[in-house]
Amino acid sequence: MASTAEDPHLGSGPDDDDTPSSGSASDSDSILSDDSVLPDYKQEINNGSAASTLYQACARNEPTSLRAVLQRGVTKDEVMELDINGWNGLMLACCKGFLEIVHSLLNCPFIDINHQDNEGNTALMIASQAGHISTVMYLLNYFPGVDTEIKDCRGFTALIKAAMTGRSDVVAALVMAGADIHAVDSTRGKCARDWALKTGRFETLHRLRRLTLRPKAEQFCESYILQWPELEERVAKATAQKSPAEKISLRLKNTFGFNFPRDPQDNGALDHLVRMTTSVHSPLISTGCHPLCPTSPPAMGKRRLAVPELLKKHAQKELEEGSVCHSNGSVSFMIPTVHSADTIASTCCADTERRGSILSLASTKVATTFIPRSMARRNSVFPSGCIPKISVNRPSEATPKKEKKKKKKERGFLEPPKWRYKELKDEKKKEKKKAEKEKEKTKKDKESKRVKK
Repeated sequence: MASTAEDPHLGSGPDDDDTPSSGSASDSDSILSDDSVLPDYKQEINNGSAASTLYQACARNEPTSLRAVLQRGVTKDEVMELDINGWNGLMLACCKGFLEIVHSLLNCPFIDINHQDNEGNTALMIASQAGHISTVMYLLNYFPGVDTEIKDCRGFTALIKAAMTGRSDVVAALVMAGADIHAVDSTRGKCARDWALKTGRFETLHRLRRLTLRPKAEQFCESYILQWPELEERVAKATAQKSPAEKISLRLKNTFGFNFPRDPQDNGALDHLVRMTTSVHSPLISTGCHPLCPTSPPAMGKRRLAVPELLKKHAQKELEEGSVCHSNGSVSFMIPTVHSADTIASTCCADTERRGSILSLASTKVATTFIPRSMARRNSVFPSGCIPKISVNRPSEATPKKEKKKKKKERGFLEPPKWRYKELKDEKKKEKKKAEKEKEKTKKDKESKRVKK
């Protein structure tokens, strides 16, 4: 069995010089604890009164008070109010995971997303080390100018901090947002992969290895093909004629073989199913989200602009059907192959009454707003254009009922046993029927006698 030093994916482990020579712990050992970068903040006591300042609203997690403070107007000094550690309200919200507070601070003027505290930490670093993946994704996608390569006083970036604490989802989000995976700290000269190995975060190390094998999110681009590439080859192999020796060996494998549960294989059927259902062409994705750049999916080492930056740089039509420029200079082109929703609505049918229904108008608006024009097509969930006319005719004759076929008793087969209580029940029913028939006969006889008289 191969040792850890021989595994190329795990590396050789900690260096010999990493262990301190003296009995005291090294200076870098304390950085692995959360309290070194995430100090213990006690929530402020609420005396029943609403927060009057921006920092108090963020510390108490009061979105309503924060909106009221932003509506009355804030100054730069009030926005940049710092505590003893040099944290502002945004940093405190990122530490505690107050996502609604972070949402409200997006429209706050004078906010500095790259502000550093006394130790050089930014809001992105704090959220990354705390493991709040939703907050990290919101900061990367909506806060313009967020810098992933800022280092603290020890030379650690947000990616290194997330790898130290084993935040695999945060590491994946930062890497796909363009964070430098080869950036090293200034004290030890180790990158995020080395620090994940040193701290024993093997799940994070495995996640980084998987990302290097697939550095591009292919399922979120227009060029992704839904067909499984290995399908034809496997079908041809299964339907091909086999020799007698191959048939015997296959039968022996099926008879004496054991089926153990295995992990999904790369480029296998389950892997393809997951990638297909999470692609842009999937009905769930195309109707439930709005990809701004479907021709330029996220990739490792590719710094993408935030949503406000894209909207400021390009118009909405340009984002849907034109060329989109990113910060790294790459240009992606989209060739519309399918007609837009407006053209489908006008050429679908000439009847304006059916085209003017509420569902049709709402679906056309959804198709033009949330789905790129190159992907606009008719379907049963969001019919763009018109609703087909369905006529329901009631049949003149009633549907005939099926007659129950009597089962024939076949000799030579065992019949189910009859219980005694069921036999007595059947006998009582038969006696009641006989008594009712006799009563009816007596009544008829009496009536006939009266008529004769």
